[in-house]
Amino acid sequence: MQVFGFAGWSGSGKTTLIEKVVPLLVAHGKKVSLIKHAHHGFDLDQPGKDSYRHREAGCSEVLILAQERWALMHESRGAPELTLDEALARMTPCDLVLIEGYKAYSVPKLEVHRVAVGKPLLCPGDSNIVGIATDMAASALPADLPKALPRFDIDDAASIAEFVLSRAVNISRGEHER
Repeated sequence: MQVFGFAGWSGSGKTTLIEKVVPLLVAHGKKVSLIKHAHHGFDLDQPGKDSYRHREAGCSEVLILAQERWALMHESRGAPELTLDEALARMTPCDLVLIEGYKAYSVPKLEVHRVAVGKPLLCPGDSNIVGIATDMAASALPADLPKALPRFDIDDAASIAEFVLSRAVNISRGEHER
């Protein structure tokens, strides 16, 4: 499997960009999966549903399946959060795993930056950022931006998909620990 990450501040458009890039990667014949790291709690389940009730009763895992899809919900119950390697080890093998979040891990990443978010660029302080997708005019880019860093218009999904394919790296277990 190969990996490639997308990093950026909340509201920068990472999810929207990934949503545009994935069909282009699939059109290249790639089987694509994604790991989304959330910094806040979340729940895919609904109170009152059987699966929710089973988790609330104390089940460590609940697997829900139907003809169209299945989902495995795992309750951490105070255990440490998975590392990126642990999350990757749980993924079904595929060609490419896109990673949204996990900013501190050393995988090649595209920074997604929107001027309206009002946050600084991450790339001057992160050597794992290998490109930037932004709505910022080239003339407005800061002087401390690495000169060789490729810049893409945030709406140029086709060029970004090609870039992802060219910069994704093969993974080996233990390589991406913090």
